[in-house]
Amino acid sequence: MADEGYVKYSAEHREAPAVEAPHWAELNDARTKLHELGLVGVNSQGIGFGNVSVRVKGEEFLISGTATGAAPVLSLDEYCLVTSFNIGENSIVSCGPIRASAESMTHGAVYRAVPAANCVIHIHSRPIFDRMLRDRYPATPAEAEYGTPEIAEATGACAAAQEGGEGLIVLAGHDEGVIAFGASVGRTFALVEELYRVCP
Repeated sequence: MADEGYVKYSAEHREAPAVEAPHWAELNDARTKLHELGLVGVNSQGIGFGNVSVRVKGEEFLISGTATGAAPVLSLDEYCLVTSFNIGENSIVSCGPIRASAESMTHGAVYRAVPAANCVIHIHSRPIFDRMLRDRYPATPAEAEYGTPEIAEATGACAAAQEGGEGLIVLAGHDEGVIAFGASVGRTFALVEELYRVCP
C-alpha cells in the first residue's frame, strides 16, 4: 500500500526533552537486535517499518519515533512519550524531541486492552506474516487497514482475547505486519525471536 509507514492520526505534539522511562535501555537494545534481524528497518521505497514501545504508567507509553526505521541504533532523543490517545477520533497527544511512530494508536490499544502488558513490538516479515496467517494465529480483519481506528480496535480486541497478558497478532490488513506484546521487554522480544527461528 502506497501510504504504509506514514502517520495518519491527528497529533497534538509538544516539543520537550526526552523522557528516560524505566526499561528504556532494555527496549532500545531489543530494537537494535530487531533491526539486525531485518524485522525493523526500511523497505526498498525508503519507507520505515516496525517500532517498539514500553509502558510508562497507566496508558502512557514511550515509543520509537516516526521515520526512525533506517537507523541501526536509536538514541533517547528518537523516542516519544504518548500521554493520551483517542482511538475513535484517531488522535494522540505526545511530547518529546520527535513525533510518535505511525503505529502509536495500535500500541495504545494493546496497553488499554491488556493491563498486564508492559511492552509492544511491531515487526514486519513476509515469512512470519504468511506463516501466522496459514497457521491461523489471532488476526485482525483484512479490511482493517494500516493507520485506521479499525485496525487499532481490532488489535485491542485480539490482545484482550489472549490469556496470560502476552501474545502474538498478525495484522492481516497491514501487509507483513505482526504485533507481539508481553509483561516485559525481555518476554516480548522472546516471543518475536521464537517466531523468527521457526520461519525461514
